Amino acid sequence: MGVASTRTATVIGLGSMGWGAAVSLLRAGFTVRGVDIRHDVLDRFRAAGGEAYESAGQAPASEVVFVFVVNSDQANSVLFGPGGALEAAGSGTVFLLCVTMAPSVTMEIAGRLAQTGMRVIDAPVSGGHLKALSGEMTIMGSGAAEAFDLAAPALDAVASKVFRLGEEIGLGSKVKMINQLLAGVHIAATAEALTLAAKAGLDLQTVFDVISVSAGASWMFTNRGPHIVHGDYEPRSAVDIFVKDLGIVLSEAAGQGAATPLSAAALALFKDAADQGLGREDDAAVAKILAGRSGVRLPGME
Repeated sequence: MGVASTRTATVIGLGSMGWGAAVSLLRAGFTVRGVDIRHDVLDRFRAAGGEAYESAGQAPASEVVFVFVVNSDQANSVLFGPGGALEAAGSGTVFLLCVTMAPSVTMEIAGRLAQTGMRVIDAPVSGGHLKALSGEMTIMGSGAAEAFDLAAPALDAVASKVFRLGEEIGLGSKVKMINQLLAGVHIAATAEALTLAAKAGLDLQTVFDVISVSAGASWMFTNRGPHIVHGDYEPRSAVDIFVKDLGIVLSEAAGQGAATPLSAAALALFKDAADQGLGREDDAAVAKILAGRSGVRLPGME
């Protein structure tokens, strides 16, 4: 535990990324108010040294509020709904919107917060749950310089790279959209490659070891590949997440008149997986869909 401090932070949503941010803030000496609807998660957070609340409105006011819920509907609810964060927040509180949302929605939410006297940073994150736990996330941020300066100690606690992309809210969400395009396509490509390897009679571990140090590797291949090799589909990031995120990509691309055929193919695969009951499994579970189509059994398949 770090040196005691009067610095305060609220983290709304203690999923894999929010949990990592919350414990990283604790480690840095912050007083941290964790908000989640799951009682077992709240009990675990209390045991880790944090304050735990079922709703954001119950938590005392903090200097910074991180929002790590799943989607824009949840973000609107935890901010503006009954028991929402605005019930407790003081004027000038810095809200960090870490949710992956359509840029237009991020701008709308930020505008509503600003009208109530709050400061806002469009702050989507990347790095995975292990980077979150170690306080080494990447933040793709945009917002006023004053908000960044006020939030700097908290940002330093949770991230090793904080990109200030400009003062315009929405820039962070646009860059995150591009990241999610690549992430979703690379997961789908990883699943396709390892399914083909299995169909060709290759040893999956050997293929993974070779490709990991070859030109065909990607971060997603090296991270998600072992899930497929070992049949481990315990969710770190779920199929449903990429149905949402690639849906944002396709919608925004259509609005811009941009062609995204690879994203469309990947989204169709994730949707198929969700429709077949795999939505809450690890996103690498799209390999099961390809395996079924290919007439091959992968590790972890019944």
